[in-house]
Amino acid sequence: MVNSAAQTFRIGSFNVKNLIGPEKEYYRFESYTAEEHAWKEDWLADQLLSMNADVVCFQEIFEEDALRHVVTETDVRGLALNKATIPTRSKSYARKAIFDKLAYAPYPETALAFAPNASDGEPGQRRPGLAILSRLGFVGQPQVIQILPKPVEIAFQDLTGEDAGFYRVSRLSRPVLKARVQLGGHVVTIFNCHLKSKLGEFPRAPGDSYAPESNLLDYNAHARGLGNIRSGLRRMAEAWVLRGLIVDELHAGRPVMVLGDFNDGENAVSTEIITGEAPFRNYAWLRRHDAAEAHQRYTKEEAARILESIENVRLHSAEKMFVRKSLRDMVYTTAFGGVFESIDQILMSRHFHPDFEGRIGEMEYFSVFNDHLTDGSHPEAPYNKLASDHGQIVAHIRMRG
Repeated sequence: MVNSAAQTFRIGSFNVKNLIGPEKEYYRFESYTAEEHAWKEDWLADQLLSMNADVVCFQEIFEEDALRHVVTETDVRGLALNKATIPTRSKSYARKAIFDKLAYAPYPETALAFAPNASDGEPGQRRPGLAILSRLGFVGQPQVIQILPKPVEIAFQDLTGEDAGFYRVSRLSRPVLKARVQLGGHVVTIFNCHLKSKLGEFPRAPGDSYAPESNLLDYNAHARGLGNIRSGLRRMAEAWVLRGLIVDELHAGRPVMVLGDFNDGENAVSTEIITGEAPFRNYAWLRRHDAAEAHQRYTKEEAARILESIENVRLHSAEKMFVRKSLRDMVYTTAFGGVFESIDQILMSRHFHPDFEGRIGEMEYFSVFNDHLTDGSHPEAPYNKLASDHGQIVAHIRMRG
């Protein structure tokens, strides 16, 4: 819970995997029985209680009410736990710091911001949205970004220099939820995102009930590869749109955190678009962009200016800062087909980086709740229909001053 004296807080990301009420078809032929839904709600409440984060960014939320029920159940369990474990003021040891760590603070009713998916459809054709839960409330009204006010056209050029067309983005596959939260004496902008998945995109001809590539009895490996290109291009385009929102906040001088399901690893192009490029070690080594002669390179002053321009808008992985700090060498949030990787991320501007002199806070610890994950080829994999197929992550931040 928030400790106002020490100015510490926790922020986490939680892909719940298809949260909706019972007996409601979200994808074609997919729904939960009353019993399955009760099991899922019970599991989610336990996970949320274990995270005990002050701010939680949720993905794959179909219905706000379903999430509110989970939060209410979490509060009931948390308050019951307080009653059993937190001593009254009459006890001589009541002021011990450990009880600040153990205590649970409920979420106020106004603490939830929900972003429905603009592409949501009828039963069987539903599309999930996002939500942010905050014990700290919100500064101003959270903002939903999905349908772009003006379509973005990404131009391409052939290797010969000729025009090679463009890719147009008019809406994101899922919304981005932007909210501002007061952390200590600072207002921090938080982005919650869920980028396009790696599932291939296969266009259907008008009137057809399915795309030819989805017929696995007539397997077309080449055409399915093209579907991967489409989904990858969409994911990178969405990352670029999000990057623009991030840079706008950083240029306005606001600290930024970006959380969510990136559907890609830390070294993927889409993730690097969001974080920003890693700076070159010394730009004084590089030949100038406008060099007329071979010896013309950037001066030391220009190199410092370039470095600051890049670092000023760069984001840093909480996971990697934790690995560096703890020497821990394995963190994962998904497991499928023998591959264990982190596609759920918490990224932070340099305002929270330990090496930045002007930092306003620093991460003390990074928690990963992934004991429930099973490889998709494992006999226990059906359990993942109800539990999330993602691990939950929480960054523990101590503010300065």
